[in-house]
Amino acid sequence: MDCNVMTSSVLTDQQLDNLKLYKYSSIDRSLLTKYVLRHYWDVAVKLFPLNMAPNLITLTGLFFMIFNVILVFIYNPTMEATDAGPAWIYYSFALGLWLYSTFDNVDGRQARRTGTSSPLGELFDHGCDAINCSFGAIIQTSALGLGHTKYGVVIYAIATIGFYLSTIEEYHTGTLYLGYLNVPTEGVCILCIMYIISGIYGPQVWQAPVNASFDNLPTLLENATWIDIYMWFIAIMFVFTHVPVCFYAMYKACRANNKPYIRSMIWDNWAIVVYVSSYYLWITSPYSYILSNEHFAIYLLAIGIVFGRICSKIILAHLTKSESPMPTGLLIPLVLGAFITNLPIYTSIEPIFTAETEYIYIVGYFFLALVLYLRWAVLVIDSICTYLGIQCLVIPEQHTKDH
Repeated sequence: MDCNVMTSSVLTDQQLDNLKLYKYSSIDRSLLTKYVLRHYWDVAVKLFPLNMAPNLITLTGLFFMIFNVILVFIYNPTMEATDAGPAWIYYSFALGLWLYSTFDNVDGRQARRTGTSSPLGELFDHGCDAINCSFGAIIQTSALGLGHTKYGVVIYAIATIGFYLSTIEEYHTGTLYLGYLNVPTEGVCILCIMYIISGIYGPQVWQAPVNASFDNLPTLLENATWIDIYMWFIAIMFVFTHVPVCFYAMYKACRANNKPYIRSMIWDNWAIVVYVSSYYLWITSPYSYILSNEHFAIYLLAIGIVFGRICSKIILAHLTKSESPMPTGLLIPLVLGAFITNLPIYTSIEPIFTAETEYIYIVGYFFLALVLYLRWAVLVIDSICTYLGIQCLVIPEQHTKDH
């Protein structure tokens, strides 16, 4: 296939040339990684055959999460603790998340092991991570028995904002930074333990009051449940550690590169503000049926693809040393959904959505986003593979023999 034909509407010649300047850079301060998990991953990578492409490892890991999302739809569609699924699905959640994390950390080692490292690997890896934000939120909401409540809504908002800030930080600094306590490491371990506890005691365990286990609690905690404690913990960690660290790192990068900080932050982050605001305003509108009619999971799947597209475009801009990209047009149906469901609040117009039409709109949005995202991803991957002379999911036989 002629490279120029494929890349004319996706990547410019300059962007493709800049791929050759790519050099992966990351910093992981986690002590758990340094003293424990790094050694586990070094052993785990040896279980994979040398002819298995790193991107295939990444994709296989993502399928563990997809499988568990399917289990939620089958066994716990309400995601309520009172409608808990069989105990084994919560063990499956823990195993699936652990395997996803393992495969996600092994793929880079496999690339170095086989000499197949490329910018496509980072795009594929982080692109899957972005899509996984919605999968992880669905599974977490089910495993903790949150149901169709605002706690589930907040969990997804924190996950997406946190991932986006890490992505845009890497775009500015050129380095993926993971702190001493980070979601891909300590966060994954904590969630796996919580999922196992849900399997043993049922997800209703998280609704139990803390004062049933401890005496002489501060007044603030007297009526708190374990899920309240968990939500406060992740909110505090997010607001007081992750957010300021990301913005400070971008501030230093902008100063070092003589870029206007305020203008850069406004331009680079307005898309995520629109995304999260629309997401929240739509789902919490009194004229939306997403929570009341238990459509939260399909809603997250639809807008999760949109989030994946937003982040993947930034990752691609980082790899090709391009200007910060325009947000995806797939945001338009999300903004429109928020507008439609909130319009009756401020006007005398009758609600446009019924429970049935809103559901049809969301399902249609899901398929539209899926088709357009996959089309874009295939074009980008094909463009990069053609230019670099590599294959996405296959290691050439001769290459494996050389290693």
